Amino acid sequence: MTIPAGLRRTVLRARRDTGFLAAGVLPHLALVPVWAWAAATAARTGNWLLTVSVSAALVLLGTPVLTAVQRARHRVLIGVDVPRLTPTAPERRTWASTARWLAATRPWRKTGYHLLLGPLLALLELLVLAVAAVCLAGVTAYAWSWALPAGIRQDWFGYLTQLPAYTAAGLLVLRALPWTARAVARAEARLASGLLGPSRAQRLQERVDQLAVSRTDLIEAVDAERRRIERDLHDGTQQRLVSLAVNLGLAVATRPDLPGDAREVIARAHLEAKEAIAELNDLVRGLHPAVLEDRGLDAALSGLAARTPLPVRLRVDLEERVAPDVESVAYFVISEALTNATKHADAMRADVTVSQIGEVLRVRVTDDGLGGADAAVGTGLTGLAKRVGSLDGAFHVSSPVGGPTTITAELPCAR
Repeated sequence: MTIPAGLRRTVLRARRDTGFLAAGVLPHLALVPVWAWAAATAARTGNWLLTVSVSAALVLLGTPVLTAVQRARHRVLIGVDVPRLTPTAPERRTWASTARWLAATRPWRKTGYHLLLGPLLALLELLVLAVAAVCLAGVTAYAWSWALPAGIRQDWFGYLTQLPAYTAAGLLVLRALPWTARAVARAEARLASGLLGPSRAQRLQERVDQLAVSRTDLIEAVDAERRRIERDLHDGTQQRLVSLAVNLGLAVATRPDLPGDAREVIARAHLEAKEAIAELNDLVRGLHPAVLEDRGLDAALSGLAARTPLPVRLRVDLEERVAPDVESVAYFVISEALTNATKHADAMRADVTVSQIGEVLRVRVTDDGLGGADAAVGTGLTGLAKRVGSLDGAFHVSSPVGGPTTITAELPCAR
């Protein structure tokens, strides 16, 4: 006979949950002898200080072991992973750091779970197991009643009246047993996760830390990819364009016998090749200039100021080089700000100031242009704000109509 798949899953799930509840009885009752001994000894001897001290020491020593047992029980039997709470111990032992560490580890929650909640859960587990035993006895009443002598079976059970009632009641309870065991197992798993694991606020903080690390890794990966593209363009495509421009120039210079139309076409191609080289140079510098990686932000900004069409007064005050991703964002902000001042603001001059104040790199670009720039209307300033925000930085724009425009970016540069 083939057992339906749904019934087979229900039976397997009920067996798993019931086994999980049966395995929790002894760990949940493990501390009962401790406080029972403490209460009996204190009542008999009157020495409350000694009994309380000894029992508290036993509870504190047993709590980590019981916590590990409960974690293994949940993980192995029902596949629920109770997170482990491992806060970093303070480097300097002070009252404040010890209090913060205790608040993070929450030992009183674990102790309360094993000392107070454990016996109640054990009683609930025993109740479910007792119901399971009773319903199985009722379902199999006809089978095991035949092991008794006929006279006892007929007189005790009521062969034709009580045994059918026992069987029907057993089947009815057996039908509800899987859902009952499942509900109790889920309740225990939730209690264990809430009391033996980190709190919701701590889980959110851990998640925030993980996202911050993953975002930092993503930014570094994107920056490394940008540098690779810059290197490939500079060493590959740009060199091919330079070689093409040189060959076209040589063709014009060394072949005076070319027809006029051909010479004009070659000269036009030579000019377009040089323009493509210039545009590629601008693109490469916008991606990640090589001087920024080799010599740092000061040298890269000096080159940028020299190439800008309007006069730029540059002041860079850095104690040491900051992280590469911070340098890249700072250079990008200054480059885009100077480009906007040149193309859109009709500025006559610009001031660029880069300074390090503690663990913050402050970048400020001011121009005397027309003003009226607004980062909230979807312009290029929005991209700058997002680029700065990717490093948890702050971005501000002050641009009243008529000028001046001041763009400020504050980037955390703690190593």
